[in-house]
Amino acid sequence: MSEPFISFRAVRKAFGPKVVYSGLDLGVERGGALCIVGGSGVGKSVMLKMLIGLLKPDAGSVRFDGTEVSVMRAAALSKLRQRIAMLFQAGALFDSMTVGQNVAYGLEEHFREQMTPSDIADRVQWALELVGLPGVQEMDPADLSGGMRKRVALARSIAVQPEVVLYDEPTTGLDPINTARVNNLIMGLQRRLNITSIVVTHDMKSAFTISDRIAMVHGGRIIYQGTTDEFRSATDPRIADFIHGRAPVNEDVETLLQT
Repeated sequence: MSEPFISFRAVRKAFGPKVVYSGLDLGVERGGALCIVGGSGVGKSVMLKMLIGLLKPDAGSVRFDGTEVSVMRAAALSKLRQRIAMLFQAGALFDSMTVGQNVAYGLEEHFREQMTPSDIADRVQWALELVGLPGVQEMDPADLSGGMRKRVALARSIAVQPEVVLYDEPTTGLDPINTARVNNLIMGLQRRLNITSIVVTHDMKSAFTISDRIAMVHGGRIIYQGTTDEFRSATDPRIADFIHGRAPVNEDVETLLQT
């Protein structure tokens, strides 16, 4: 059996006394769309940051396309980040730069020697057109709506033409219309660019819409992973409670008020 395109094996990660992962095991196949769900603070974003080398596991293995990420040095990590792009939760646009400069940032960082200024400008235009924002290169991020900022951040992610895009809560803070717009963009880019997508979200409606597989993090590990249909029909009460937004049956109001 071949090795998954992306894999986490027996990963442990803690921050001081707080154990985030005590045995994370997860495999992602090339070209798939995986949603990672779970409660707040369970480490979903930590998983993405370990994959691109922003955090290192305390133990275990994180591998991308057959190579161990946790031992990569700066030069290797730079090449990795040409292949894996990340859309951060708040967009992380640089307010001191125009929209065009923001979208060009990764190209300037990784492809300056291979691309001319004209090539970069063409790629920026291509990326902005893909997210439905042609001609906004000279605007400032401060002049954009929340939905537009998300789409510009997505344009910056895809401008480097990565093989994998990591989305960290891509619809947080958006109204229903912009949430649907971003979900449609994720699905459209998945099909058009043939990329592998990993989406961290707590929005189950989005998860069922954009993914072909869902994995749930609970108690420091993945407690279930399967297709969207399998996840929807899972009998584990922790999954059913999360899907339907129910508090555990033994967690009454008095208990919540004391926490």
